[in-house]
Amino acid sequence: MKLAGKVALVTGGGRGNGRAIALGLAREGADVAIGYASHEAAARAVVGEIQALGRRAIGVRGDVAAPGTAARLVAETVAAFGRIDVLVNNAGVLRRTPFLEIAEEEWDRILDTNLKGVFLIGQAVARQMVAQGGGGKIINISSLNQFNAGLNVAHYSVSKAGVGMLTKAMALELAPHDIRVNAIAPGLIETDMNRQDIARDDFREGRLARIPLKLIGRPDDLVAIATLLASDDARLITGATFNVDGGAGIS
Repeated sequence: MKLAGKVALVTGGGRGNGRAIALGLAREGADVAIGYASHEAAARAVVGEIQALGRRAIGVRGDVAAPGTAARLVAETVAAFGRIDVLVNNAGVLRRTPFLEIAEEEWDRILDTNLKGVFLIGQAVARQMVAQGGGGKIINISSLNQFNAGLNVAHYSVSKAGVGMLTKAMALELAPHDIRVNAIAPGLIETDMNRQDIARDDFREGRLARIPLKLIGRPDDLVAIATLLASDDARLITGATFNVDGGAGIS
């Protein structure tokens, strides 16, 4: 119960990595607000699972890149729970498109959600943390593509590289307020976002060939590092990115 009495907001918390992290935080004692843009039934199901653990939970709908969403997510979370101690910036989108075929609209959608959304929600929550006092923890979910380019994901890779630098910039400027900011960079984690790709033999075998541990991750593999970074055990950690990738980032 390292997070007993804490309040967390998890964007994209209804499915995949966000769902696993939200449940992990709740198991450690946190009350959790689940942010979601669509898939309302999935978000409501996670809310129910968290409540079954004896924690409080709400769902808050909003596209993280849309004007006004950040302020509303913060306002509804604070109205329900009184404060925000932990933010997990998890909402993200992925498209696989060759560089020569990426339309401007697709580029904007990826960057707006994966990078601008992290900025907007991060800034709004950090302002709330400063106003309420007591510091806080912000965890940005990045990707191994923060470091390594991949075929047909130029826009996604650029957005995650931006998240890596934004994490450092936020950590530097928010340190005087006792707010720690770190990132998690997953490698190949099977979720709804990539399940169809992983089902293809050529994709799966090609990726496994570059993973020393020869493992495809599960969303639950992110929970341990997320709960650590959300807790006071990580008091000396800020501005860092942690790879959870089976060793894929070694070379």
